[in-house]
Amino acid sequence: MIESGSIEYCLIKKKNSAVNTQFKYEKTTGDLTLISKEKALVTYRYGMTYPPKGVDSIYKKSGYVHPILSPKGDTLTRIQPPDHFHHYGLWGPWTRTKIDSEKIDFWNLKDGQGTVLFKEFNSIQAGSIFAALDAKQEHLILENRESGEVAINENLKIKMWEVDRKDQYILDYTSEFSSPLPNGILFETYRYGGGLGFRFTERWKKDNCTVLTSSGKDRLTADGSEAKWCVVTGESADGKSTNGILFMSHPENKSHPEPMRVWPIDSNNGRGDLFFEFCPIRNNEWKIEPQRKYNLKYRMLVFEGNINPEEAEQKSKHK
Repeated sequence: MIESGSIEYCLIKKKNSAVNTQFKYEKTTGDLTLISKEKALVTYRYGMTYPPKGVDSIYKKSGYVHPILSPKGDTLTRIQPPDHFHHYGLWGPWTRTKIDSEKIDFWNLKDGQGTVLFKEFNSIQAGSIFAALDAKQEHLILENRESGEVAINENLKIKMWEVDRKDQYILDYTSEFSSPLPNGILFETYRYGGGLGFRFTERWKKDNCTVLTSSGKDRLTADGSEAKWCVVTGESADGKSTNGILFMSHPENKSHPEPMRVWPIDSNNGRGDLFFEFCPIRNNEWKIEPQRKYNLKYRMLVFEGNINPEEAEQKSKHK
């Protein structure tokens, strides 16, 4: 019996109630996949990937993003193309670096000077608003070492967000890094290196994909120019539409608006294969002091259809 003036609360669990699990992740052998509404869209490869049979195992690699799929399921990334076995979807090794008097290349794996590999996960998250991972990666010096020496410790953060349209989603790519070396490391000026590198699908060639930057440059003129954003659009797998990615550089990034590397339209024996990179050291070197923390932040809007300049400009302001 309840006493006069008292209140009794009773919590009743509703039948068939469900937690909003729009975003999920799946961890399988060597792959961590981010999922939205039961669609696997983005995979981070933490296991070692070996090159095709007959190709030097020096090209083995972990710690990269592939595949990245469009909202309808077209694969937009490519790994280990025969023309560049060291290309791995979405990734960002530094190319020409100097450590004291030693020059180390973490990008061109064939030289055996250095590489970037997955170490461990700091965290993995998924819920109603996003799915995300935070992975520790080590930039290793291999040349003249019995085992790799860590030149850079990196926390790579990948986050997939929802938007209010079914034909788009957002992918954030953040690199937080520091060097444990006594004298740090120098990123020398070069047209490749660091930032955000993206090797596009083999389906896209000079006659079925386009480039447009915030400064109005196209596929013919974008290389070496600077931009806040760049839209890369290509033919869909079924040939009936288009899809692509709007790349955005964070205003706080070094060299923002950032210089870009965009392959010329006659690249790869005239096929016009597409490679895109925001390259913060293209015009100026960058000295990384020992034990100091640095970061680079990028956002990608992965879309079906097209993105016009007005929409790209508006999206780039919401960072």
